[in-house]
This record gives sequence, structure tokens and C-alpha cells, in this order.
Amino acid sequence: MTVPPRPERPPYGDAGDAGAATPMDALRLRRLNRWQAETLKEDLADLYVESSQAQPGEEYRDREAFLRRLTGAVRQPGFALLIAEGTAFAGCAYGFPVRRDGTWWRGFDGPLPPSVEQLTASGHVFAITETLVHPHTDAPGVARRLQRRLLADHHASLGATLVDQADRVVHDAFLSWGWQDIGAVLRPSDGSSRSSLLPPDAVVLRALVLALGAGTGALGAANPDGLAHENRTQRPD
Repeated sequence: MTVPPRPERPPYGDAGDAGAATPMDALRLRRLNRWQAETLKEDLADLYVESSQAQPGEEYRDREAFLRRLTGAVRQPGFALLIAEGTAFAGCAYGFPVRRDGTWWRGFDGPLPPSVEQLTASGHVFAITETLVHPHTDAPGVARRLQRRLLADHHASLGATLVDQADRVVHDAFLSWGWQDIGAVLRPSDGSSRSSLLPPDAVVLRALVLALGAGTGALGAANPDGLAHENRTQRPD
């Protein structure tokens, strides 16, 4: 998952210029269906490469890895993708509903927080598996706007995502947007959740959640630190 390397400013300016127009006004969000996502996958891969900070010589490998992830996500029930665009793609976010059986959380280190487990069982959790913003996009708040619109469109009470524990820039960006870290997940380096026997090159992921609306209990705005004591994590299928 790739996000901007710098924290974003509030989408509509500071309190002193709340009415000021920003480049965000020139962007529109558009939802793509499965067929459109497949048709535009090469353009989305271009956006990924331009958004990432791959080392020279690694662009092709990273691009192919992104295309494999996108192909896998498109096949998931309920897959949804939003793009932000002006004269060109400025960003995108995609994901799918977390299955009620909880397999998305397989590999979580320890028990899930009860609220997360209950919301998963009730079908109110949506996994955002990729968020991209073009580095030359001037509009602030693109990533947050894409994420929250994607969750709102699916009437989700809780957003969920996984980030590499070693990627502190991405992790800190999500925290600055209101996501909470609920723990760690060990996964095979290919990102799968097939086996409980982890190879030596297993990666550590951080499970992040974003509470929205009513019914989130300890995750709600009234108690934003309600999960702080749950030091654990996990990853999607």
C-alpha cells in the first residue's frame, strides 16, 4: 500500500481560511466497476509506480506486484475502487468488505478487540487494501477523502487496513488521519494468509482501523484511544 510521503493538510484549509478554494475543488471522485478497473489497470499501475518511491531497477517488479494485488482484489466479493481525477488520475483507493468469518484477520497476534470481532461478524468492516496519491497532486486531503468516501459508500462502521511495520512514514500518515493501531500480524512475505507455519522471511504488519458512525463502541469518537491497550495486529486474504 502506498500513500503520500508527507502528512496532508486539512482538506478545506485552516480555521482562518475555511472558505478558501483549494485545488481539491478541481478534483472529482469516480467509482470504477470491475470491468473498468480491469480496463484501466495499466493506468492504475502507472499511478502506483509514480506514487511509490521504488529504488532504481525495482520499478518493473513493484509494478507487477501491484497488478497481482489489484487482480486479486478485483475478484473479491464487493470489490470497489474510487479514483480522484482532474485532467489526470490524482489518486485512488480500493478494497472490499471483510468476510464475516473473520479470515481476513488470520495471523493476528493475540485476540481481536471485542468491538472489532463483533463488527466483523456483523458484516460492518471494509478493508481498504490500497491507497495511492500522485506526488504532484497539489490538492490536500486526497487520501483521506478517498478512504472516507469508500467507507461511506459501503455503510461501513469500521475501516481496516494493513501496513508494513517497517514503513513508519505510511504508518504515521494513517495515524494522523485518525486511524488506530490495534496490533501486529505476521504473514508470509507474499502477503498470503494460507499457512500457520510462517517462513523465515515472514513480514510484520500493523493492523489499523478507522471507526465511523454509530455502533463502533469503544472505537467511536467519544473514546478515540479505546483500543490503545490492544497491542496486536493482522492481515487480509
